[in-house]
Amino acid sequence: MNRSSATLASQSVAVALPARPKPSEGWWATRHADVKHIRVAFPTGKRLERAVIHLFIPFLVVCFGHTAHAITLERVLQTTLEKNPAIQEAKSGLEQAAGQRLVFRSVVWPHAELGAPAGVQAGHRAGESGVKGFFVGRGWLTQTLFDMAVPPSLRRGDIEVLIAQQQLNVAVVEQLHAARLAFYTALYNRSLESIRDEQRQKLEENVTTQKDRFEAGLADKSAFTSATVQSSELVPQIESAHGAYRQAQLKLAEAMGIDPGKSTLPEPEGELQFVPRRVDVDSETAAALQRRADLKLARLFVRAANEDQRIIAAGYYPVVVGSIPAEFVPVTGIHRQGSTSKTQDFIGSEIREKAAYTWRVIDNGEVGGAVLKARAAREMNELTCRKLEANVGRELSRIANDLRGIEAREGSLSAASVAAEEGARTVRENVASGLASPYEYRVSENAFLKTRSGLLDAIYQHNMALAEWDRATGHYFQFSDDTAPNVH
Repeated sequence: MNRSSATLASQSVAVALPARPKPSEGWWATRHADVKHIRVAFPTGKRLERAVIHLFIPFLVVCFGHTAHAITLERVLQTTLEKNPAIQEAKSGLEQAAGQRLVFRSVVWPHAELGAPAGVQAGHRAGESGVKGFFVGRGWLTQTLFDMAVPPSLRRGDIEVLIAQQQLNVAVVEQLHAARLAFYTALYNRSLESIRDEQRQKLEENVTTQKDRFEAGLADKSAFTSATVQSSELVPQIESAHGAYRQAQLKLAEAMGIDPGKSTLPEPEGELQFVPRRVDVDSETAAALQRRADLKLARLFVRAANEDQRIIAAGYYPVVVGSIPAEFVPVTGIHRQGSTSKTQDFIGSEIREKAAYTWRVIDNGEVGGAVLKARAAREMNELTCRKLEANVGRELSRIANDLRGIEAREGSLSAASVAAEEGARTVRENVASGLASPYEYRVSENAFLKTRSGLLDAIYQHNMALAEWDRATGHYFQFSDDTAPNVH
């Protein structure tokens, strides 16, 4: 097995690529693609937990007919992982979450302040007169001793990092899936353009044949005109397929982080292939509920809202704070602010220890209203999470039904395409010798083009459905259970 590695910013990405298979000998030859695993380690927070992430790139059903500037699907996915702007933005969000985690945890740390008031004091009081300069050094050290908001704040900081991790996961899944769909769409429209262009060339040959027969007096002009019209009808269809192919290339470049103005558009390598796949809806539904990144993210939002509610509800309880104020006075005879006698003046440096507590008895609904709002947000998150979980089974059942229907359609169209090609070849030979009418030729060629295009469309829909299945089952991306924190 050949191996290559890529660097994703400050994080390492190891991509294991299989040996390149030989080109297929037939247009619709099937090939079983190897399964690729990409492992990514992301650091998080001040000492961020290392999360090893496995990217599953299943069944890359492409035929590797190499061209000069062609790009394979695995290379598309690897480049998307490295350079996609949305993924890079999600990585930045992970670093921001690490800073936000420090903010949540700061509630348990001591708080220290230093001050150095200095100035000139003037005025008259009994037994004193004149102007005095002064300098006072002050310091405060406070430590929370009891606060009901401390435990949920610590948990909330950890959840903030986990949310950012799962948001990165979701971004990776979405962008890899978009790149894969764009790759398949490009292959489909390029093949469709090739099929129509090949058909147009055959019709051009018939135009030449009918022209020769008309000039030789063996056929009337209507046969020549009909052949010309039939050939011209394919021109806009070819242009439409070419335009759709260019659009797919642009989407592919966008997913890969390529600037079309500074670089050539990516040229997909290979052709679409049909590889039947049997799926188990029940087992995959249970697995998807555990590994899908969007479901994990929804559960984390529920946990975060619950901790936010607890932090706000801590306002119902008292807060106990320990304090150590200190004052350094280099001179004496300086009046304290608001003092009325000498007994209240500074007489030297001092350190005092004290503890104080506050308890909000009447809040006029300030805390209660905030708690109700936080509870409503948590309930909305819970409802959204339950909807997502309930939709997994329905979505997988729909995709499984689509796969079965597409496979049946592909089998029928494959047989019909062979019969249509044989019939079109027979009519084509008879038209050249004048044994078949132009109408029969038109019908046979249209039937052949329709079945061949339909077969290509079935193969394309099958690949798209497989991509949707991998996304819906969470096969693109998941945490490793042995290294990642439990986020269920």
